[in-house]
Amino acid sequence: MAHQGHQSCIEACVRCAQECEHCADACLREADVKMMAECIRLDRDCAAVCFLAAAFMSRGSRFAAEICRVCAVVCEACGAECAKHKHDHCQRCAEACRRCAEECRQVAGAA
Repeated sequence: MAHQGHQSCIEACVRCAQECEHCADACLREADVKMMAECIRLDRDCAAVCFLAAAFMSRGSRFAAEICRVCAVVCEACGAECAKHKHDHCQRCAEACRRCAEECRQVAGAA
């Protein structure tokens, strides 16, 4: 089972995607939504690529490392944006993004 070797990365990706979805939703309820626009955009991109990376690793795709490489880049961008905002949801998302980027870089580097 190829996915067992990547289980911690799969879990980090799923957690990150969940935090990103939550963050985007919470950002939409902030008083100044316009100020949160880039955060919301990156949250949505990050959630999508994290779910994709988890799926590729889960099925042992030969492209998993490439997807993880992209996922790490998107997570870093999303985490940097979220870290700019003091909202708890943004801070939790930034941390999940950092952890996911770390895990994904390890999978991408192992290929």
